[in-house]
Amino acid sequence: MSKPIVAIVGRPNVGKSTLFNVLAGEKISIVQDTPGVTRDRIYADINWLDYNFTLIDTGGIEPESDNIILKSMREQAEIAIETADVILFMTDVRQGMVDDDAKVADMLRRSKKPIVLVVNKVDSFEKFMPDVYEFYNLGLGDPHPISGSSRLGIGDMLDEVVSHFDESAKDDVEDERPRIAIIGKPNVGKSSIINKLLGEDRVIVSDIAGTTRDAVDTEIVRNGREYVFIDTAGLRRKSKIKEDIERYSIIRTVSAVERCNVAVLVIDATEGITDQDAKIAGIAHDRGKGMIIAVNKWDAIEKNDKTIYKFTEEIRNKLSYMPYAELLFISAQTGQRLPKLFETIDAVIENHSLRIATGVLNEIMSEAVAMQQPPSDKGKRLKLYYITQVAVKPPTFVIFVNDKELMHFSYTRYIENRIRESFGFRGTPLKFIIRERKEK
Repeated sequence: MSKPIVAIVGRPNVGKSTLFNVLAGEKISIVQDTPGVTRDRIYADINWLDYNFTLIDTGGIEPESDNIILKSMREQAEIAIETADVILFMTDVRQGMVDDDAKVADMLRRSKKPIVLVVNKVDSFEKFMPDVYEFYNLGLGDPHPISGSSRLGIGDMLDEVVSHFDESAKDDVEDERPRIAIIGKPNVGKSSIINKLLGEDRVIVSDIAGTTRDAVDTEIVRNGREYVFIDTAGLRRKSKIKEDIERYSIIRTVSAVERCNVAVLVIDATEGITDQDAKIAGIAHDRGKGMIIAVNKWDAIEKNDKTIYKFTEEIRNKLSYMPYAELLFISAQTGQRLPKLFETIDAVIENHSLRIATGVLNEIMSEAVAMQQPPSDKGKRLKLYYITQVAVKPPTFVIFVNDKELMHFSYTRYIENRIRESFGFRGTPLKFIIRERKEK
């Protein structure tokens, strides 16, 4: 089931980043008293009352500014609004209700999304409550008084946010079709790949009623199996500033990856792999999704017998944290190796849901331990008692040991490699949880 997305929206300097950092539990956004400092929209996973959701921090909206950075921040915020399930609209009790708040409220009302109106900087309810009532004039329902910096009123506000989740969450459960997110920077050929897949396979295509987060997902039927492709390409406007396009693609990626089983990262062969590609891939890796890297425009590259090896090496070095990712060289233009993409997607979906019997896992672990002694520290040696698989999507294993501190990352990686040697798990990350069990 995908996680709902909540966007914090409001004019610059009303305290969005402060609230974001309080909820995320760490300082992620830059907080500074200059309007427009939170240039990057940043996201974090939040848990409240057994609900998990993704929170997005947006740049402030200046409804009619000509300043190019403020203008692009407004465009970013619009994209956040488009992709969000619930909008947290933040205002500032000390500045009072200003004209721009009303303009932002109009913009939000048109989105037809649930809106939670928050009045920030209410450090004393007794002192500021009369000023909070003024915000009823925005016509967005009850204002929720909070203080991000003093952490007042935040629980009530979150109760209101999660009260808007249920129905969409229920709908997602029923759809068992594989969901594939086509991710990557703008203009690498993501939409062309989907169009080519549609055209080549002469399939029954229907525009699935768009979810709240994406206008249209594309359904493709191949060999009797239905797939839903989530395209992250739909940027409505090109921004004048290159970094903003990068930020747009990050937010699109987060919302698409939340809803997919497998992510296909599309890289432009004529450009090679970039830092931005690595950032986008990291989002899918962090969320434990199956991963395929598709190097597009392969037909446009002059090749010799070493080209493919050189490309492979560059990609593996840049994405060294995901050696499991499947790699394909394709062309949306000519259709080269696109049928192979479906075969790879099927294999990755299968691996992402693969379960291994506990007995078999423990045999693999015993052999691994016999071949390479576990590490020791100050005379105390690590002992591995037992391993079992507790989840799929991604496959997740719990290893019981005598001392967590001794289970170094490199030894976990060694055990992972032994499991992969036996079962492949190509295209899927594996997750390991280390638990301590006292010696009897």
